[in-house]
Amino acid sequence: MPETGFGIYIHWPFCQAKCPYCDFNSHVVASVDQSRWADAFERELDRVAALTSDRILNSVFFGGGTPSLMSVATVDRILSRIRKNWRLSNDVEVTLEANPTSIEADRFAGYHAAGVNRVSVGVQALNDPDLKALGRLHSANEALAAIDLARSTFDRVSFDLIYARQNQSVSDWSAELDRALSMEPDHLSLYQLTIEDGTAFGDRFKRGLLRGLPNEDLGADLWDVTQGACEAAGLPAYEVSNHAKTDEASRHNLTYWRSGDWAGIGPGAHGRLTINGQRYETVAPKAPGAWLEKVGGDEGGDIVFSALTSEAVTEERVLMGLRMAEGVIMPKDWMDSKSFEINNLSQEGYLELSEDRLFVTAAGRPVLNAIINRLLSD
Repeated sequence: MPETGFGIYIHWPFCQAKCPYCDFNSHVVASVDQSRWADAFERELDRVAALTSDRILNSVFFGGGTPSLMSVATVDRILSRIRKNWRLSNDVEVTLEANPTSIEADRFAGYHAAGVNRVSVGVQALNDPDLKALGRLHSANEALAAIDLARSTFDRVSFDLIYARQNQSVSDWSAELDRALSMEPDHLSLYQLTIEDGTAFGDRFKRGLLRGLPNEDLGADLWDVTQGACEAAGLPAYEVSNHAKTDEASRHNLTYWRSGDWAGIGPGAHGRLTINGQRYETVAPKAPGAWLEKVGGDEGGDIVFSALTSEAVTEERVLMGLRMAEGVIMPKDWMDSKSFEINNLSQEGYLELSEDRLFVTAAGRPVLNAIINRLLSD
């Protein structure tokens, strides 16, 4: 079984604007007291370290929100406290998400000096009309410049694109994806646009105002184009939405998908921690102000620990592990209990079983949710 690792997720909850498709815990505010926030992150890191200081840290991930709005001093303080509290692996991965509008050369150099060694740029589209429709504040040229700047500063760079957008044809997406691949990226995150409740797009969709979304057949064609083009360019999918060259997969995200442990620090951050043999789900308060007040008080933070049952742990292994091309190793008793459904799905061409490892086939990946539902149903 692959080493699942131990990581730390830092959630920075602030953005310049709220994207209409986004259902993450992100907020637009006039100003942020960076020093106070750095104090709070340090306090929470100390608190979690008291429970996990024996672990070797494999990865740190600054997510959000827009972490590239953090000052260099804030990032430096967080990483310094992490180095104080944990032993770091020799190849520790430290990723920071960045939006093209908040990228500055001096800040990137400062992040690098602080210890960030991987950047993920939120490009989302490579043409201006679609960027505007997605509520993005940057232009396509700014996105390309941001990628170039990131590459000149960091050894490892990834960028995101969203497809299955409004009025997007197969030829449109194929040309855009070819342009992205021509930049010879080491890692690409390619997400189909999903309409989530509670978002601006969700509200528009309910009112019948979000037109031009792809039907099921077009969505399948867009998926096929994505897989074929990335395979041909040497970036096969190692996870449903993530493509990478050999050894360029996101180590932090692999911790999630392999059911490893990670500490979630910041407003609304989720984590999974195994303490004395018991696996826990951890959740922090979502409201930034409430989180900051609680963490800054005498009693410290307000992370809620909930013990997970063995059934819940097994369910998570299925949900997360089958997303990966490498598949997932499941306990023998679970495999035996699901042998009828596994055999049926295998005969239908959606699953493969190699010794004790379960894989979703290429034909199964577009219908992964249905496969998981069948495996987890009673």
